[in-house]
Amino acid sequence: MPTEFNSSGLLENGGLIIWLQAALAFFGAVFVVERLFFFHRARINVGDLLVGLSNHVRRKAYAEAMHEAARAPGPVARVAHAILLRHSMERPDLRDIAQEAGQLEVPRIEKNLRGILGVAVLAPMTGMLGTVLGLWKTFEQMSANGSYAGPVELTSGVGTALVATVVGLVIAIPAYLFYLYFLGRTKRLLHRLERTGIEMVNMICDARIDTGIVSMRDELEARRREERKK
Repeated sequence: MPTEFNSSGLLENGGLIIWLQAALAFFGAVFVVERLFFFHRARINVGDLLVGLSNHVRRKAYAEAMHEAARAPGPVARVAHAILLRHSMERPDLRDIAQEAGQLEVPRIEKNLRGILGVAVLAPMTGMLGTVLGLWKTFEQMSANGSYAGPVELTSGVGTALVATVVGLVIAIPAYLFYLYFLGRTKRLLHRLERTGIEMVNMICDARIDTGIVSMRDELEARRREERKK
C-alpha cells in the first residue's frame, strides 16, 4: 500500500540538521538585508559630488565644500571630507590622508561579505551531512529488520536525506548569488574611493597653483628663510 509523502514529518525528523540550516538561513538573510541597506545608502553620483566640490575649492570656499561633503552620504563623501579638512597640507601628505581615509572605509564596505560566503559554503555541507545521516538511519532500520525495510522505513530515511540536501541547496544558491553581487558592488565602490582621493588631491593642489597660494608649510619655511637672512 503506497504511503503518503509528508513533508512536515520529514522536517520534524530532520532533527539538528534542519535546525542548523534554519539558523544559517536566518543569519544569511540578516547579512543580505544589512548589505542591501548599506549599499542603498552609499549610492551617490561621484561625478556630481566632485563637480560641486570643485566649484567650492576653486573659490577657496573650503567651509562650504566641507559642509557639502559632510551632508552627502556614504564612504566616498567621507573620504572627500577627510581630505578637505587638511587642504592646507602638501600633495604627498594629502595623498597619505586620502589613502588612510580609504583604508578606514574598507572594513565597513566589506562587512558581512565573509558571513554571506560562509552561509553559501556551509549550507550544502550541512545538506550532505543530513543526507548521510538519513541514509545511515535507513541502513540501521534495514539491519534491525534483517536486511529488509518496508516502505515506511525507506520513505522516512531517504526522505529525510533528500530534504536536508534540498534545503541546503535552496539556502546556498541565493546566498552565493548575493555574495557575487555584493562583491561586484564592493569593488566598484573601492574604485570610486580611489578615484575620489586622487581627484580631490589634484583639485586642491591645482587650485592652489592657479591662485598662487602656497601651502602652510611652504609659508612657514619662507618665513624662516627670511628670518635667517636678517
